[in-house]
Amino acid sequence: MTLVLGGARSGKSRYAEGLIEALPGPWLYVATAQAWDDEMRARIDAHRARRPPPWETVDAPRDLPAMIGRAPAGRPVLVDCLTLWLTNAMLDDDADLAAEVEALVGSCRAAAGPLVLVSNEVGFGIVPENALARRFRDEAGRLHQCLAAIADRVVLVVAGLPMTLKGDT
Repeated sequence: MTLVLGGARSGKSRYAEGLIEALPGPWLYVATAQAWDDEMRARIDAHRARRPPPWETVDAPRDLPAMIGRAPAGRPVLVDCLTLWLTNAMLDDDADLAAEVEALVGSCRAAAGPLVLVSNEVGFGIVPENALARRFRDEAGRLHQCLAAIADRVVLVVAGLPMTLKGDT
């Protein structure tokens, strides 16, 4: 399992795609984004256009642990991105966030093939001015710590340059 972190437009998604494409296909792309507006729809379309066959894309804006668990044995899986999944969970009034994070960590541990997780590192900025944004930043940091602890490799991408924080390069 590889956790790829980076800021907005850091190159983390392209880097993660390259990791998966270095493995035999077909590859499974698990998308967590939801198209709430035209701008987000255009972003999603651009990402999909970048991934022709043998990529298969499935949407999992909320039930990410189950989707990881259903991936065929040995099939390389890319999840992009965890912070969108976290946002979706936080905005669901019925969500038990701690239980969902625990389920995600468990599904990552039990993954039946190579798994690359992409997430936004949001802890480098200023302290947000509102409570929801501060909670999001804190929850993302905790999620990243949990996943980094079980990951074989952790990479931080800055300006398109990958820096290995844990594991082999």
